[in-house]
Amino acid sequence: MSSDKSTNDNAPLNKIRVLDIATFIAAPFCGVILADFGAEVLKIEKPGEGDPLRQFGTPVEPNQDTFVWLTEARNKKSVTLDLRTPKGVELFKGLVKQSDIVLENFRPGTLEKWGIGFDVLSEINPGLIMLRVSGYGQDGPYSSRPGFARAAHAFAGLSYLCGEPGQMPVMPGSTSLADYVSGMWGTIGIMMALEARRKTGKGQVVDIALYESVFRLMDEMLPVYERTGFIRERMGAETVNAVPHSHYQTRDEKYVALACSSDKIFERMCQIMGCPENAMPDTYGKISAREKNRAVINKIVQDWFIELDASDAITQCQQGGVPCAVLYSIEDIYNDPHYQARGNFQVFNDPRFDEVTVPSALPRLSETPAVLHNLGPALGDATDSVYKSLLNLTDQDIEKLKEEKVI
Repeated sequence: MSSDKSTNDNAPLNKIRVLDIATFIAAPFCGVILADFGAEVLKIEKPGEGDPLRQFGTPVEPNQDTFVWLTEARNKKSVTLDLRTPKGVELFKGLVKQSDIVLENFRPGTLEKWGIGFDVLSEINPGLIMLRVSGYGQDGPYSSRPGFARAAHAFAGLSYLCGEPGQMPVMPGSTSLADYVSGMWGTIGIMMALEARRKTGKGQVVDIALYESVFRLMDEMLPVYERTGFIRERMGAETVNAVPHSHYQTRDEKYVALACSSDKIFERMCQIMGCPENAMPDTYGKISAREKNRAVINKIVQDWFIELDASDAITQCQQGGVPCAVLYSIEDIYNDPHYQARGNFQVFNDPRFDEVTVPSALPRLSETPAVLHNLGPALGDATDSVYKSLLNLTDQDIEKLKEEKVI
């Protein structure tokens, strides 16, 4: 994330205005991506409370916003507005007239109950694009169910595969994975909708279900099951269709991830280990033979790794053209020179909290890179300026609305 080449004038999404009325991460993460690349994202929050994400995670200081908020609400402007009030609805409609995108992740039917469903808003602004993220989608028999990422991981089939064979399934790394992935899918959908609008002038709905975002990443499981009835089970660190393709311990008690996803890579691995005969056609040179002899292959590989420190093992694998990496903790990540060289960390000096380090934006664009303007904003930091500039409200109007707790 840089400020060398990208300015407000030439940012990819310059002059795109987004109303983010969502909460937590799924749809709001889409807003972060859009904001990183120049969109004006107005984070609409409940007066006096704000997005619950402000209290989710590690607080920066006692009674302050969390590091999650600072990271995942960055580059947004906070505007307070109670959408459950008639005056709040009217103000929101006024903002919609002058905006391009609305992001929401309420339970299906909620916006319709408040009188601000897409049918109503698209009458006000025919070019409006609305991202709707929910647990199970806007239709279907489960659409009314509440949805969180953990439930989405379960429903999508991911959690079933996480853990050791015969043992309780475990969490797949992050409880928020489905939220982040849904935000990414939402961004893809919005960019497509913007291109369609450029051609037709008409907006549309981007409907994302948390579980679908994960299910779409589950490779060949569906067609294989439909054709053969095969049900993939938990395999620990291993996977189907590739052997050796697992985690192995080294002499210095670290773990490395080895990826031998083809017969050629396995042949190179055998050369490194000094046992080229194991890659011959009449031994284990074909994946079909290795899958039948997983335990044998894994023992051969593990016996080789355990005699080396992780750094030496990585060096030999890389020299031999075999993909291999140490399982990193966040401490390893923070101190790795490659992360530093790639600019994967962004240090931002916020007057509220001094320096805060956050992940840099993706994707990397050579001519119009993302720019970090601010961390997650203070509640209502742009309320007055937005209502004055977009809706022509006076100081007296704003003060009255605050007294009424509409904003």
